[in-house]
Amino acid sequence: MHVRGYIAKAQEYPAAATTELEVSRPIAVTSLAIHAAINAADAVTGHRIGRRAAGQDHAEVRALLREVGRDGVEVDKDLGRLVALNTEAEYEPDEVPLSEARRAVERAKRCVLVARRVVSAE
Repeated sequence: MHVRGYIAKAQEYPAAATTELEVSRPIAVTSLAIHAAINAADAVTGHRIGRRAAGQDHAEVRALLREVGRDGVEVDKDLGRLVALNTEAEYEPDEVPLSEARRAVERAKRCVLVARRVVSAE
């Protein structure tokens, strides 16, 4: 399992999202935040149970997160809120409010912090 690679990606996405926030690109910000959380989830599940969700079904990764215990549940909470924005950010014509994009980045950063803690603790 390439846990370190998932952590690296998970950390890069919020950094890019922060840059996009500075120039008011909320759709890009939200999409980057979602990808950060997904990579953080892959790092957590990969590290704890040696598996990650391989498909596009976000329900699969969320089920795996719940298998890994408290840290997984913590990531799942924010990931659930983020994937709910996926359709709006990537497929709908409407704008994502900048305030929602900011919250998305904060949620993604929390997911990354949990993933870093999980991977570095063991």
